[in-house]
Amino acid sequence: MGRITEDLIRRNAEHNDCVIFSLEELSLHQQEIERLEHIDKWCRDLKILYLQNNLIGKIGCEDLTKLDLTVNFIGELSSIKTLKHNIHLKELFLMGNPCADFDGYRQFVVVMLPQLKWLDGKEIERSERIQAMQNYSAVEQQIREQEEAYCLRRAKEKEEAQRKLEEEKEIEDKKRRNPGFDRRWYTDTHAALPVSTENKDHLQVLKSQEEEHVMGTLDENEDDMAFWNKPSSFTPESRLETLRHMEKQRQAQEKLSKNEKVKPPRTLITEDGKVLNVNEAKLDFSLKDDEKHNQLILDLAVYRYMDTSLIEVDVQPTYVRVMVKGKPFQLILSAEVQPDRSSAKRSQTTGHLVICMPKVGDVITGGRPTSKSVETTSDNNGEQTNPRKKKIERLEVDPSKHSYPDVTTIVQEKKYKPKSLKSQPKILPSEEDPDFEDNPEVPPLI
Repeated sequence: MGRITEDLIRRNAEHNDCVIFSLEELSLHQQEIERLEHIDKWCRDLKILYLQNNLIGKIGCEDLTKLDLTVNFIGELSSIKTLKHNIHLKELFLMGNPCADFDGYRQFVVVMLPQLKWLDGKEIERSERIQAMQNYSAVEQQIREQEEAYCLRRAKEKEEAQRKLEEEKEIEDKKRRNPGFDRRWYTDTHAALPVSTENKDHLQVLKSQEEEHVMGTLDENEDDMAFWNKPSSFTPESRLETLRHMEKQRQAQEKLSKNEKVKPPRTLITEDGKVLNVNEAKLDFSLKDDEKHNQLILDLAVYRYMDTSLIEVDVQPTYVRVMVKGKPFQLILSAEVQPDRSSAKRSQTTGHLVICMPKVGDVITGGRPTSKSVETTSDNNGEQTNPRKKKIERLEVDPSKHSYPDVTTIVQEKKYKPKSLKSQPKILPSEEDPDFEDNPEVPPLI
């Protein structure tokens, strides 16, 4: 990165809708920034600036009230003079920088920046400022000597870092030119096996691929462990080396993830059309046969707080399929159902998915259970009728086989005597009867 750019500031100003001219607070930590330039031109209202963990070696002049330069590489403490005319600066953080280890560091900063109220999170008292001003001439000379020593040390560190970088590049070039570099300990376990000429080339390719994969993984692990275990000085070069190593690991991980084989989708229906039972989502379920309402009910224990939009239901005549977050659940049904009349609902208490699937072929009357045919033999050979072919039994009356009921036998007990439907002969009174009395006023019987 090196420098602060307008694009970098805009990307880190999302909290201000990426508007930078009115930006008052900005955080640019861990951006590999080496120099502070032009911030005052782009962000005129900037008050607080965070620049922790960068590569800044000198302090620039910004119109700020708070400046945080924690854990950088500021060794030239005299560069803070550029902030002397910034009358609004009240807080400054320089802890974690080489200059913070200088003798007289705090006294020098307190005198150079009289507008400061806080330094490294500690308030500057009036007595501390007066005492620092009294000893300023001696402290200033001491700071300059330490800065010169720091600059000489930094020059040697840069030379050493450049030499190591060239050695690493040379090793990497050797590895690229010779893939078997530093891999001589590997032995061929297949050498003792008799191999035909036809399969020799194939086995050699497989062996090379396996060797490259195994050895590459081992080398990467060993290099990574060696890098993090080796001693390192606190320099901008070591920080950059760490960043390069982490970037290399990230790229290797991305390359590995791209080369990974994609997992083939699970087979739900075979090539010959056979439907399989699948529960890749590993969900509990129950399938009930509701004979009263002539339907099958599937209760699937879907995750309670999962969004319903992540569930897809597909009901077919002989099976049902449910996709839960892309994982299939498929179940073969015990009877043929009607997909167009099926329904799916979720329980508001448990989150379970309940699918009701009406069956095909049965008759529902008055809410009573469907009548079932009884197995009978069709002939003397003992063949039974197919239980799937159910027939509805009806009451039939054949006049040729049954006579009409005799209503003359229907009587009421104890109260009435049975009456005969046959006509009885009429008995006329006779004149010889002693009880006979002839009344002339009564007309004769005809």
